[in-house]
Amino acid sequence: MAPLITNIYTADPSAHVFEGKVYIYPSHDRETDIKFNDNGDQYDMADYHVFSTSSLDPQETPTDHGVVLKTEDIPWASKQLWAPDAAYKNGKYYLYFPARDKQGIFRIGVAVGDRPYGPFKAEPEPIKGSYSIDPATYVDDDGQAYMYFGGLWGGQLQCYQKGNDIYDPEWAGPKEPTGEGVYSMGARAAKLTEDMKEFDGEVQEIQILDPETKKPILADDHDRRFFEAAWVHKHNGTYYFSYSTGDTHFLCYATSDNPMGPFTYGGRILEPVLGWTTHHSTVKFQDRWWLFHHDCELSGGVDHLRSVQVKEFYHDKDGKIVLGKPE
Repeated sequence: MAPLITNIYTADPSAHVFEGKVYIYPSHDRETDIKFNDNGDQYDMADYHVFSTSSLDPQETPTDHGVVLKTEDIPWASKQLWAPDAAYKNGKYYLYFPARDKQGIFRIGVAVGDRPYGPFKAEPEPIKGSYSIDPATYVDDDGQAYMYFGGLWGGQLQCYQKGNDIYDPEWAGPKEPTGEGVYSMGARAAKLTEDMKEFDGEVQEIQILDPETKKPILADDHDRRFFEAAWVHKHNGTYYFSYSTGDTHFLCYATSDNPMGPFTYGGRILEPVLGWTTHHSTVKFQDRWWLFHHDCELSGGVDHLRSVQVKEFYHDKDGKIVLGKPE
């Protein structure tokens, strides 16, 4: 399947329906001489573009609205504008993004705009109490907004074992707590304040439970454990928490009746694609559900030069996610 966006390399697509169109908020891959490593240094993104389309027909090319935010526009950031997300509330659009601060520690920032395609103006400081990467927002039916975030290895989530916002440099790099009986580290989640610029209350850890044992999935269960790329959507009253398993390259999901969990593991959405990372989003558009993700087909397998893909998915009669249309 041909990539959705071909004029530049894009990855980590967050898709939303705003003003009757699908808006896509990806990271922007660029050429770099940095060698591949598990810390992700080769992903040296420096700005964000926004794309929009009124149809997901493969013949229609999304509109590139150009650069809407760059590193130089963010007072606290030093480098690596990784996977972003966006939200709408109270007549404003919010672009959430991770970046390394001046000390090299990932924080999450927010920029505000009047239109879904920006431009966006960054707040002068990162969100208080934020850390790690991959912010994803979900605004529930009652108007309460949530943020989910976190990523292991280069995303630094494993550096926060002593508590929220207590960074332990001893765990920096591609490693994580493992061993017999050790539960996997979960994504983080918090409510957002009414102005969408801060956390409202404590950051919590999202638990993904094994459906058989009813206990959290083990850290050594690399086919099912959380690694990065948290995302939430709701279907028929059920919250679907989807995520990447990281080094095994699966997209998986878990379900709950509460946006903060705990969630029960449900299965895989997507098998591995060409490229090291698998990062995605889901969106309902014109009464159909769509999965956005990326791969490295267009670049011939160059790991840090990825392209956005989209495909339709379904919820079967039991609520399970499937790519093929159910009978």
